[in-house]
Amino acid sequence: MFSPSSRARLTDRDLDRFAGTTLFDRIARTACHAGCLPRKELFEAWEVARRVRRLFRGGRIVDLGGAHGLLAQVMLLLDDSSPGAIVVDKALPASSARLHEALCEAWPRLSGRVTFIAAGLDQAEIHATDVVVSSHACGNLTDVVLDRAIAAHARVAVLPCCHNLAAGDDGGLKGWVDGPIAIDIMRAVHLTQHGYRIWTQTIPAEVTPKNRLLMGAPL
Repeated sequence: MFSPSSRARLTDRDLDRFAGTTLFDRIARTACHAGCLPRKELFEAWEVARRVRRLFRGGRIVDLGGAHGLLAQVMLLLDDSSPGAIVVDKALPASSARLHEALCEAWPRLSGRVTFIAAGLDQAEIHATDVVVSSHACGNLTDVVLDRAIAAHARVAVLPCCHNLAAGDDGGLKGWVDGPIAIDIMRAVHLTQHGYRIWTQTIPAEVTPKNRLLMGAPL
């Protein structure tokens, strides 16, 4: 079976699985040629990016904890009105440059518009016009992403994972719902308390069981 949640790297052996003419298939084939991207990252980035872009157009993309930076680059491909993107990660994968080069070869308009920054998530400058995104920022890093966006009054979208049940704010709700859901509910409440309109969605569970997508925009 070809599981979208697999961490196996995409390679040219997988090309036949993406034989269509859609943007997703073209991105997937480019990732296969690069030979460095875990399959799961492809499907997660696509599912998150297309949902976020239905709500949030334009703006510089700030991908916090961005790893290979695929999410940010898919966001640019889905909406070319964004001026560019920055990808921030404390430990950028060595292969992030290889993937970026492959994407730029397929879509030259990406060249010069994506900046990779090896730094902590609190180091990137964020503006009110930005769209802040983070796919699977582990544990309390999701809260850092939300707080950075709130401080800048920027639009934000997070796909939380690896919830820290000992330190996370569950709002006393874990008697009704499980701990990770309680923490994510309180994150949504946190956004609304800071003047945000929120949207709650999910991406397909076959991509990841940690599939709750939280999006917010200042009112």
